[in-house]
Amino acid sequence: MKKAIIFGASGFIGSYLLSNLLQSDTYSEVTIVVRKPLNIQHPKLKMVIADYHSLAQNAAYLAADDVFISLGTTKKKTPDQKEYYQIDHDYPVLAAQLTKANGASAVMLLSAVGANAKSNIFYTKTKGEAERDVIAVGFEHTHIFRPSIIMGNRAESRPLEKIFIKIFSVANLLLVGKLNKYKGITAENIAKAMIKAAQIPTEKVKFYHWKEMIELS
Repeated sequence: MKKAIIFGASGFIGSYLLSNLLQSDTYSEVTIVVRKPLNIQHPKLKMVIADYHSLAQNAAYLAADDVFISLGTTKKKTPDQKEYYQIDHDYPVLAAQLTKANGASAVMLLSAVGANAKSNIFYTKTKGEAERDVIAVGFEHTHIFRPSIIMGNRAESRPLEKIFIKIFSVANLLLVGKLNKYKGITAENIAKAMIKAAQIPTEKVKFYHWKEMIELS
């Protein structure tokens, strides 16, 4: 049986990752790295209380076979670009470096459709640079997931996002062929795809868009 570690377990997709990994017969231990304790108890669960600034001091506890990184923020939550970059780029890269140093062999990174390190758009450039630098860490297998709109019911209120989800529920029918990577997908299906991908070692680096995630989930 394998061990898993999740960065971003309190988030929308991270919560589904945690639930599914705890129920999986493939994993004997699931470590989560969170800023404050979650009200969850399970015999498989290990909780490491840390953030970006204290992560290195907790490196000894970051041991696993499979690493799931679903960290991210929003412009509304984090208007300062420097802090935003730290959450969406620096933290995932550091998490990858520390877990790889502890022997992890595979990383599943949540990114976004259109991620491009050479982009002039801050969001897609940040995601692209995170992908580039996590790949450079050199895991045996690096799986990168690029969803478009993430659908489902969040605990937090995001009125504008709910409007987009309604639009995408209709638009999904029109996005065919090469456009299908822009289709909306539920957070639950993204999490299922990430876990399934960890069980299917393929090439050293693999990217997943809507079609590949749906097939896995």
